[in-house]
Amino acid sequence: MTVEHTVEPWPAGVHPVRGVGDAPSVAGTAGTTNPPGTAGTTNPPGMPGAADLPGTVRAMNLPDTVGVGGHAAQRLLALAAPDLLGHHRRCGPLPWRGPGGPLLREIHDAGLTGRGGAAFPTWQKLAAAAQAACPPGADRPGRRRGGTGGGTGRPRAGGTPVVVANAAEGEPESAKDATLLAAAPHLVLDGVQLAAEAVGAGEAFVYVKAGSAAAVAVRQAVAERRAAGWDRCGIEVREAPATFLAGEASAVVAALDGAAARPRAHWRPLADTGLHGRPTLVHNVETLAHLATIARWGAAWFRSVGTADEPGTLLVTVTGAVAAPGVVEVPYGTPLGDLVGSRGGAVEPVGALRIGGFAGTWLPGGVAPAVPMSREGLASWGATPGPGIVSVLPARACGLAETARIVGYLAAQNAGQCGPCVSGLPQLARSVAGMAGVAGRDTAPDGENPAQAASRSLRLAALVAGRGACHHPDGVARLVHSALRTFAADIRAHAQGHCLGSAHLT
Repeated sequence: MTVEHTVEPWPAGVHPVRGVGDAPSVAGTAGTTNPPGTAGTTNPPGMPGAADLPGTVRAMNLPDTVGVGGHAAQRLLALAAPDLLGHHRRCGPLPWRGPGGPLLREIHDAGLTGRGGAAFPTWQKLAAAAQAACPPGADRPGRRRGGTGGGTGRPRAGGTPVVVANAAEGEPESAKDATLLAAAPHLVLDGVQLAAEAVGAGEAFVYVKAGSAAAVAVRQAVAERRAAGWDRCGIEVREAPATFLAGEASAVVAALDGAAARPRAHWRPLADTGLHGRPTLVHNVETLAHLATIARWGAAWFRSVGTADEPGTLLVTVTGAVAAPGVVEVPYGTPLGDLVGSRGGAVEPVGALRIGGFAGTWLPGGVAPAVPMSREGLASWGATPGPGIVSVLPARACGLAETARIVGYLAAQNAGQCGPCVSGLPQLARSVAGMAGVAGRDTAPDGENPAQAASRSLRLAALVAGRGACHHPDGVARLVHSALRTFAADIRAHAQGHCLGSAHLT
């Protein structure tokens, strides 16, 4: 399978996509443009209150070309429009759906899952926030009686919900959220508005990496929408600190509350009590952009690409030893080899691929190209797509040295709230550094040879996994376990006094 069309990291204008047939009609969306991947134009109606915009604009006809794997791979980025007028031309007006049920049913049928890393069903998070907003004894479609939240047995505090669009993007290698916000900020903000309507939110926030071009783009977009009277729920832009854990959902709420951006040590669902003790819905910006397209063009259209269990597309940052590192949009199930090819291919022989970022999983370079980019396809390797990152390690590089570098960084980024983070991760980083050393060069920090350091790394990784106050130690343990499996031959070579990666022999 070859890649015939890709998305540039910073799209400008309309990107051609292949037609996939007419989308089913969606209540409340009359007059919107045709979905990306379909031909034809319509005339969307004017926007109330948008005096500076024409009352009738003509949607742009999208050419019929083939994307990754023969599918209409570009959806979100095909709708790139940095200003409100361009967004209106591509998408039409906001398809308001009313509170609760209508949108939740559509999102449920679409099978949309979170694109921030955990892949939690989007409709369930929406439903939980909507249910939590009900006062005691109130009834709402889908709400269980008895004062508990969705059968969890937890009392609901009630209150007006808050919606947060999360673009903190703490993973150092990730660029997808920044790319999306810079290219299509209004699509994300449409998703914020529709989610706020569905759960009855009174305010919303966009939480974006400090000092980024995305922060500038989203502030300009919010100002445009306010001037045009486009929105019903007020949106405030807040900047996230440049730390690895700043984007964890409870850390996001803590930061918005004026505290340090650290995960909660004693976790309680944000749908129960989040910002200022109110029900809070935190969604990744890519998830919200997909939500806005589903509201316009329906579940069947969304499911027309991807797999049955994992429908739709995802944005992936491809980095490392590739010709053109950047972001590409592909359907779930696209082979990793095609993903690498979409950015010009590897520039030298590949030793391994790391899937899911710094807290991800190493896969051997020989088998990785055929592995599908999906939770199901990656499951046998103990991997997931995570926040959508594929990093290519050249064969000349030392995978153990690269793992030691990453684990050292992650140990320094710990939340400082529990023993596995405060004590366990620094010890694990020291042990992995010893594993990455070469016997006879006095590089092992504790006098162990690399094989002994590898055994200790295995024990420490097992000790920290599942025992932290948050999931940070779990991601570090996952990376270490995958390195022990993928680079087993390198560990033996290091124990014998040489390295299989020539870059390490300097």
